[in-house]
Amino acid sequence: MIAASTYLNSAPLCYSFLRGSLREAVLFLPHAAPSTCSELLRDGQVDAALIPVIEYQRVEGVAIVPGIAVVSRSEVQSVFLASREPLQRVRRVALDISSRTGAALTRIFFEHFFGRRVDYIPWPPDVDAMLSVADAALLIGDPALQVRYHRRDLRFYDYARLWRECTGMPLVFAFWAVREDRWKLGTRVDFQQAKEEGLRSRDRIVAQYAETLRLPPEFLWRYLEESVTYDLDEESVSGLALFYDLAHRVGVVSDVRPLRLLSVQGE
Repeated sequence: MIAASTYLNSAPLCYSFLRGSLREAVLFLPHAAPSTCSELLRDGQVDAALIPVIEYQRVEGVAIVPGIAVVSRSEVQSVFLASREPLQRVRRVALDISSRTGAALTRIFFEHFFGRRVDYIPWPPDVDAMLSVADAALLIGDPALQVRYHRRDLRFYDYARLWRECTGMPLVFAFWAVREDRWKLGTRVDFQQAKEEGLRSRDRIVAQYAETLRLPPEFLWRYLEESVTYDLDEESVSGLALFYDLAHRVGVVSDVRPLRLLSVQGE
């Protein structure tokens, strides 16, 4: 049994399990919130899940599926701070309650790179409500895409762009993690096959999400083509290691567990 969010950015990694050739190979649980997926994995309710990368440091006994992740190399458009104020004036941030990695990045940006502390308030992803109680709002996923497309009255501070400017590296948002005990007992899922099929099916994915999100297909196609990539390559792994180190420095995690990549042969 595996779980993943239903955001557009994860759709190419999930399509095969939902509508493609692997839909009968495993029991697939789609969940709107990435944080829910990590909790299911932690509690042993699923064998594998697409989890926010920060959750790898909080879930014991799991390994990372190699070569596959949700990554942005320049500007992601679906993880950002929205504000009516310049960034230097932000003193309070409303954090999307479904965000884990984005929330960690917020602390890294303000406390490590910008050198100042701000107040944080967990809040449901409603940008106007968030900005009524804070100077800026962290939004992620599909709600962020809708705000990014429709709102012209806000300033947007894209997290992948900020990370690139601060570190020179790509930003990894999520990856497949598996419970090692289940894998050794025979659980096998071809995540690479699923990824390849999903990438070949982006036209179908765009058509579905254009209707669901009520956004132009060309906007969503550009997002899947330019804003996100799905390769956990050497540069991305280096960026991920730096992210964990900085998360530890600002106190998001108590220590840093080394990256453990799963052997695809199950060794």
